[in-house]
Amino acid sequence: MAKKKTVKKTKKAPRVSKFKKPDFTFTRQHQIILGSLLMLLAVALFIAFASYFFTGEVDQSVLDSSDSSVKTQNWMQRFGASISDFFIYRGFGIASFIFASLLLWTGLHLLLDTKKKLFNRWFWGSIIVIWLSIFLGFFFNSAPILGGTIGYEINSYLQVYIGKIGVGLLLVFGAILYAVLRLKLTPEHVSAYIQKRKSDIKEDFTTEETSSETTTEATQTEETETSTATEAQTETNEEETAATEKVKKSEFELSVENLQPTIKNHSGTSTEKKDTQIKDTSFEVEIAKEEDETEIQVEKIVEEKTVTENLSDKLVKEHGEFDPTLELGNFRFPTIDLLKDYTNGSSITINQEELEENKNQIVTTLRNYKIEIASIKATVGPTVTLYEIIPEAGVRISKIKNLEDDIALSLAALGIRIIAPMPGKGTIGIEVPNKKPAIVSMRSAIASKKFQEAEMQLPIAFGKTISNETLVVDLAKMPHLLMAGATGQGKSVGLNCILTSILYKKHPAEVKFVLVDPKKVELTLFNKIERHYLAKLPDSEEAIITDNSKVINTLNSLCIEMDQRYDMLKNAMCRNIVEYNAKFKARKLNPNDGYKYLPYIVLVVDEFADLIMTAGKEVETPIARLAQLARAIGIHLIIATQRPSVNVITGMIKANFPARVAFRVMSKIDSRTILDNSGADQLIGRGDMLYTQGNDLIRIQCAFVDTPEVEKITDFIGAQKAYPDAFMLPEYVGEESGTSLDIDIADRDKLFQEAAEIIVVAQQGSASLLQRKLKLGYNRAGRIIDQLEAAGIVGPFEGSKARQVLVPDIIALEQLLENEKNG
Repeated sequence: MAKKKTVKKTKKAPRVSKFKKPDFTFTRQHQIILGSLLMLLAVALFIAFASYFFTGEVDQSVLDSSDSSVKTQNWMQRFGASISDFFIYRGFGIASFIFASLLLWTGLHLLLDTKKKLFNRWFWGSIIVIWLSIFLGFFFNSAPILGGTIGYEINSYLQVYIGKIGVGLLLVFGAILYAVLRLKLTPEHVSAYIQKRKSDIKEDFTTEETSSETTTEATQTEETETSTATEAQTETNEEETAATEKVKKSEFELSVENLQPTIKNHSGTSTEKKDTQIKDTSFEVEIAKEEDETEIQVEKIVEEKTVTENLSDKLVKEHGEFDPTLELGNFRFPTIDLLKDYTNGSSITINQEELEENKNQIVTTLRNYKIEIASIKATVGPTVTLYEIIPEAGVRISKIKNLEDDIALSLAALGIRIIAPMPGKGTIGIEVPNKKPAIVSMRSAIASKKFQEAEMQLPIAFGKTISNETLVVDLAKMPHLLMAGATGQGKSVGLNCILTSILYKKHPAEVKFVLVDPKKVELTLFNKIERHYLAKLPDSEEAIITDNSKVINTLNSLCIEMDQRYDMLKNAMCRNIVEYNAKFKARKLNPNDGYKYLPYIVLVVDEFADLIMTAGKEVETPIARLAQLARAIGIHLIIATQRPSVNVITGMIKANFPARVAFRVMSKIDSRTILDNSGADQLIGRGDMLYTQGNDLIRIQCAFVDTPEVEKITDFIGAQKAYPDAFMLPEYVGEESGTSLDIDIADRDKLFQEAAEIIVVAQQGSASLLQRKLKLGYNRAGRIIDQLEAAGIVGPFEGSKARQVLVPDIIALEQLLENEKNG
């Protein structure tokens, strides 16, 4: 065992260094170097183009000559002369300066790492170069240096076809295109700009007039105040004049001493009499008065605006809710015309003679056993008629229940079923099959108002009940469905009915199917909608699984998908897939954080008993995990089997499949296994079934959908635009107990050859066979099996099955071992 480990290390170690790829990451240093180079090249182009206008004629003859020793007059020498001649004379004329500016702009962006996209700038810059070259070539045809050879040639070409007027109009149209698409100018913008300029000029004129009027009024006011003050002074007496002079003198001295302005009374009143003596304190009081009388202008504080709308609501308002069906927005659901109407539009016919005859037989049979009936009512269904009887007071229900076989004998009918009592009613029900049962078409179930208006996640139209009503149930509420029935009683038609109902109601973005068909012929029609509705493993070729060995990987892959979805729900703080998808549609979950829209996944297994026989616990464990946990994240299971025995439908599976559908079975034991109740053995077959979701049993005639109808539906869907591939499930790598490494011949067990002969003779590669034949322990037998696999005698590990023996006989084995020794 130690040598095996060393072999693994020696093989894995060089693989990392051998295939390591060099890192060619464009770093910041590379960006600076490239930006600097582009800027210097742009400066060189500017110098060369500018020099061409002075030295272009002289350098023309030098460029035409083959003598490379003659020097050019261009400031950038021969490089400048050549590139200027190419761009200006032979190219676009002076519009080529725009190329140099674009190159300079690109280099500057790379140098400063502004993270801006330059494609639009280069695109529109190139458009301007072409337009300007044609424009200059049109108006300055005699000076080819302005428009360049390209502008001259384009003008000449266009004028031949549309004339000068046409070229002029084309240039105007190009200018309008640039103004509208690039500058986003519209007539409304231009008119608004003109109106704004007019209003600005009018405001400036009004302001000047107002300022001149204000100046004139102020001058008149000052003159009036001055004359008033003069008159007041002449009227005062001499004493007041002397006192005033003293005050003025003291004010002047105080103002000079303190170098502070004084406040005078300009109103002409005699308030200065009271304070004849001026002191420092009076000066302080006057200053305080001035400060008090000064008006304070308080600037209004504008409160900052708050935004009540969050980012997700803003995104929803701008772009609307996320629509998962947008990628296949033109997808059309199948039409009802694809389904066949087996009833030809007629309803169920009621045979009054048959009803009366059955009623009389029931009443007579019960009276023979001294059971009187108070009333009887009949409800006619497509295949079964329900007779509801109310017995007289004092009659024991169990007595009527025990007469089931006697009533069947008197009516000569197949499959009498007595419901005693009927749930929610005070009656006893006797279900009697009709002599001429009617076919319930899938078309009538799909076209029913109940199905068309059903607001369910995964609606299923099973068929019609005894009261002739279409039964529509939600698979998402079941949440898993267990189907059973004997061969030929309608299981496969029931599965087609379920799948057809979902195809008529749900978009490919909303639901995906994982189909397991061990019989290989029942579900193959759905291959045509692989890229619309089906899900598969990444490495599988076909979406519909027909090989039982691949079912294990698919189920484990679904378990991985379940765990990943639960992680997303945990991070999104949602309890189920409905809340999560509603949150995702409202754009509250960022896809950059790993969130995505989650479609429903429906796993359909057509024959579960075959899987249990071939894989056993390896299938039962992931099925039980999915049944227990997968409901909340939108993974639902539909399992069908024709052998509802306890070793196939175990207690673990039954506990997690509350919804059951039972077609006709052969015994009461099978009926109790699937329904926990009898009654399935009394069904009449051909789609007659019992449905329960943990409550009472409902008898339904399953809707009939034939193979050609399913083919039409899948052809209709498959012909439409589809996704690039089927929905990919997570990859699952199975655990194998074998080894594919080469084991040294010297390390082989002493009993290797003898064990090889036993395996080849028995054609059965198992460790238990070696234990019995060679009397070995399990560990040694397992090591020998590994050595046989490395030698190519047995195949790889295949779960619970024995390994395949690759050598047909003893002669081939001896030849193989001989070749190993010689090699």
